[in-house]
This record gives sequence, structure tokens and C-alpha cells, in this order.
Amino acid sequence: MKWKKYTLTTTTEAVDLISSMFDEIGIQGIEIEDNIPLTEAETKGMFIDILPELPPDEGVAKVSFYLDPDSDTEGMLKRVEEGLSELSMFTDLGACTIESGETEDKDWINNWKQYFKPFTVDDILIKPTWEEVPEEHQDKLLIEIDPGTAFGTGQHETTQLCIRQLRKYVTPETVLLDVGTGSGILGITALKLGAKEVFGTDLDENAIAAVKENMSANDIAGDKFKVLQGNIIDDKAVQEEAGFCKYDVVVANILADIIIMLQKEIPVHMKKGAVFITSGIINMKEEAVKKAFAENEAFELVEITYQGEWVSVTVRKR
Repeated sequence: MKWKKYTLTTTTEAVDLISSMFDEIGIQGIEIEDNIPLTEAETKGMFIDILPELPPDEGVAKVSFYLDPDSDTEGMLKRVEEGLSELSMFTDLGACTIESGETEDKDWINNWKQYFKPFTVDDILIKPTWEEVPEEHQDKLLIEIDPGTAFGTGQHETTQLCIRQLRKYVTPETVLLDVGTGSGILGITALKLGAKEVFGTDLDENAIAAVKENMSANDIAGDKFKVLQGNIIDDKAVQEEAGFCKYDVVVANILADIIIMLQKEIPVHMKKGAVFITSGIINMKEEAVKKAFAENEAFELVEITYQGEWVSVTVRKR
């Protein structure tokens, strides 16, 4: 089935009011296009190190919505026009023109699955639960991850860099802290490599459910991996729940700027001699991360590894 797509050209100033009006008349799932840069708060929990350069913001925005062609589209469009007419008395709607088109009715929630295939990181095979283990990889350590729509699959270079470092440092006695755990792939990898237990933190509440599902897929006991929503950088409750002088290995596959902030807090949670594995660092941010660690007397540099344009920095607590 094809859906009717309608795109309203308006002003950035009016977008919030228009969005509220659409919601009130029964339109949901809108798309907003503009050239307003994201704020620091908006990018805080996103896996983006370099944002694309946008054209100058000229105050123009496009708001798109979709209607089922079998529904009362004429009636809905009339309500849209009435709503816009009312809003025009309070704010500048700009051009206020609506263009129509069609779009395919795709399964957007599951469409990404066609691109997630089994892959290996050295002697570790990572695959989604709906794929079979390839014959040539039967002898590899198997990790099954269903990332869902909110988290990565593990194929990103930074995740692979972290996995290789975990392979080096995880032992049967390892208690691991996974900051920004997401799907739980790094914590689960550590447990499959023999780690004793994992504590994870993430800003996204969906991480808790994702980790539980992936633990189940890998036959990992529920008490092996605890996940807490919150920011260990500045949330006292998360810091206390994580515990102090406790971890043998800490891993954070986030962003360079977040790692620079993390390195101030993380040492108090680590045992002496513990390692802190970091990635999510684009090569142009390498020096900034190295400088931050060098200025922190709690750490000494152990190793820097590379894959493509990405960098992993591993340090040890003195």
C-alpha cells in the first residue's frame, strides 16, 4: 500500500506550534527538516562525533506527515488548513504551502535487519538470532546480538576495537564496568570471554530491556550483568550504585568529548592496576583524548590501536 505524503513549508519559529496542532487533530509521526544545528544537550546521548555542516539557517522548515489513502484525507486536510489559519493569527507561518506525494508502505521497524549479517572479530563470531551460524565459523566464540532500532549492531570499527582489547584484558576474575552499554554487546562479550560480572550504565532507558534480551539470547544468567539508566559523570546515585575501587576493566565506546569528561570520574571506580578501554574516537580527536589522559595523574597510557579512521585508547590506573 502507498501512503500519501504531505509536506508543509513554514518557518522554524512555527514548528513547535504546528507539531502540537497536528497532534491535537490526530496526525502523528511527523518529520521535520531544517538547518538549525543540534545543541550540546541534543547530541549528548548520540553516537555522533562529527556533525555534518549545514547550510545557513534561513528560518525555513519543512514539516511532513503521512495519511492512509483509504482514510478521510479530505477531511483531515481541511482540519490542517483550519489549524494553520488559526495559528497564522499568532505566528509567522512563512510560505505555508503544502506539497503532496506518495511513499511506499515499508516495514521501517524491521527493514534494517536485511543489512545485519554474521561477522567476525578475529576468533569471535557476532550474529543476529535470526541468522544461522555459517559453516566456516562453527569453531568461533559465538555472541548473538539483536540490537533493535536504538543501538548499533557491533559492526562499527569502534566496537570491534573495544572487543579486541577486551580479548586481551578480560580474565575469569574480571569485574567490568561498561559505560554507555547500549545493546550490551561489550559487556556480553566480556562475560562470554569469562568475566565474572558486569555493571552497565546508559542514558537510554531502552538499554535495560535490550541487555536483558541479549543476555537471554546468549544464555547468560540475570545476576551476571546489571544495567542502570543514568549518567555516571554527574549522577551521584549512579556513581554510588556502580561502587568504588571495584572494577578490573572499564570499557567506554562513546564519544571523544564524553571520554574526556569520563576520565575525571572513572578512576575512583577502578582498582589499582585496572585498565580503561576507550573508543568512539575519530582520528582527529585522538590528540585531545591523549592529552586529557596525560594530564590525569591517575592514569598511564598502555596502548593505542586503530581501525580505519577510528582510535581506541587504553590506559591503566596507577
